Amino acid sequence: MSIDLSALYVARLCYVCLLLLTANVAQAQLRLPKLISDGMVLQRDVPLKIWGWATPGERITVRFNNKNYRTVTETRGKWQLGLPAMSAGGPFTMEIIGSTQLTVKDILIGDVWFCSGQSNMVHQLNIHDVTYAKDIREANYPQIRQFWIPTLTNLQGPQNDLPSGQWKAAVGEDVRPFSAVAYFFAKKIHEKYKIPVGIINASVGGTPIEAWTSEEGLKEFDALKATIEKNKDTTYINSLTRRQTATSTRPAPPVDLGMAGSTKWFDVAYVPKGWRPINVPGYWEDQGVKDLNGVVWYRKEVEIPASMTGKPARVFLGRIVDADELYINGKSVGRTTYMYPQRRYNVAADVLKAGKNVFVIRVTNNASKGGFVPDKPYCIFAGADTVDLKGTWYYKVGTTYRPIAGGNSAGGNSAGGINAQNQPTALFNAMVAPEINYAIKGFCWYQGETNAGKPQEYATLQPALINDWRRLWKQGPLPFLYVQLPGFMDYNYQPTESNWAMLREAQLKALSVPNTAMTVAIDLGEWNDIHPDNKKDVGERLALAALKTAYKETLVSSGPLYQSAAVEGNKIVINFTSTGSGLVANDGEELGEFAIAGADKKFVWAKAKIEGNNVVVWSDDVSNPQYVRYAWADNPVNPNLYNKEGLPASPFRTDQ
Repeated sequence: MSIDLSALYVARLCYVCLLLLTANVAQAQLRLPKLISDGMVLQRDVPLKIWGWATPGERITVRFNNKNYRTVTETRGKWQLGLPAMSAGGPFTMEIIGSTQLTVKDILIGDVWFCSGQSNMVHQLNIHDVTYAKDIREANYPQIRQFWIPTLTNLQGPQNDLPSGQWKAAVGEDVRPFSAVAYFFAKKIHEKYKIPVGIINASVGGTPIEAWTSEEGLKEFDALKATIEKNKDTTYINSLTRRQTATSTRPAPPVDLGMAGSTKWFDVAYVPKGWRPINVPGYWEDQGVKDLNGVVWYRKEVEIPASMTGKPARVFLGRIVDADELYINGKSVGRTTYMYPQRRYNVAADVLKAGKNVFVIRVTNNASKGGFVPDKPYCIFAGADTVDLKGTWYYKVGTTYRPIAGGNSAGGNSAGGINAQNQPTALFNAMVAPEINYAIKGFCWYQGETNAGKPQEYATLQPALINDWRRLWKQGPLPFLYVQLPGFMDYNYQPTESNWAMLREAQLKALSVPNTAMTVAIDLGEWNDIHPDNKKDVGERLALAALKTAYKETLVSSGPLYQSAAVEGNKIVINFTSTGSGLVANDGEELGEFAIAGADKKFVWAKAKIEGNNVVVWSDDVSNPQYVRYAWADNPVNPNLYNKEGLPASPFRTDQ
């Protein structure tokens, strides 16, 4: 029997074509970006864009608010049409009709704010659910909605859409994932104007400002441009991974003695031997344990009253550096893998018993000081009873990590290679670019901690970001509101240099960009937590900035801002803007945190007094003063200069 090879070839070719056609049809099905979905909030009072994808040449009709709008899909499969400006209202339904039909329900029209930055914008109400338990419990704001964008990166270029995402209303438990800062901001706006408020939240912890800026926005930064081009080369990126794998000499993590034996150190049957006393809270390096990175076990017998048994309990363990796992009476109760979250663990009703209970905490530290962060809550409570967990515990070292090249420890978590979310444009491409067609009211920005090591560069990067986003949204000089970094790290009782102070100065300079506003948060930080608990005041101060900048209300929205200084004899007279009803020391004491220097720039603490809208500064130790600083530190001890409206003055210096 002969086989017609030509016929077989044609048949196979037709089959392949059919597969390709089927695939193209599937890809070309009418679809919308994830942002245009049920529950969305559209921006009021401005022309709107609605867009999506379908088969090239397909006729698309959008029915909305009793009107039809039509367009035809472009050759590359994208379609877009405009809707006229509309007043606040809703809910509405939108129908999108092509070869198939889509329906978007429960649409509101109000104000939409694009909220972005790093972890302090990420931090959800859920993370602060003790401080804001009442706010969560009473949340019933169906017209406040958030679209949460997952962490995404792309080094190749701007993306058209997101892989996932949905709008959620601030009602009941659904409010927990809301950014706390953005929620309190939106709540103020909603209560003031009785309009829907939408939050688009694109934020990622520990990320630099350049990762959020487009390639065009970074065109004046040669080093960043070079990095962007290099990162587009997938061969180069893949080589980093291969090189890391090939050259890695990281040994296997050493054995943890506490987990090695037949009886683990957390078991109730374990009999402790050779454990030493140590205080909780506190770092072990401050208590006689030198240069130890590894695993340290903590143990304490805790007396629990009968009234706390048979019911669920909660344990607060402040913060622990870096990772921990808690065992109570041999049962694992909770664990956290990195240093920043507050440790708040639920304890099942059957875990505690009346009398002695064995608490064991396995702490893993990879670098720097390890242990329990001071000045945090350490307790267990159930019902109306609380037992304090601070005081003397006992510790034993399970294992130590040897230092390796690169400064980390064997057994640590450093993976090496490239961290995509820290690369220029990476977050913009994946998390910002898909939204730039979506009309908004303005931007809220809370970021800077990651760039604190290069404050001079930030002074140019922040205006570049502002101008970049405004250019891309094509809505003119949209309001850009941002948070100046709060106080953080150790208090310093002598005048000092500070990168965090310089970063705040860079943020202050960004006010020279028109239609911007800065929220001063110097008084809202915590010395031992880069994620301070007070998110409500930050959000509400941002809302004040919005009321003045975006909504043109006549009000005081900022604390005093440095304007000028003049030397008058042995004194320096400082003039401020944003003084409101007048300058005050908010605690009724003498003004603090002013330092003065002569031409040598050797600063000493100064005396200061308020005279009208000025502050006069002097020191008996400086007869010919030239320069003055205020609150110039990582974490100034008592920055008490405010206006009578209760808003703090921004830190500043005159010796630039």
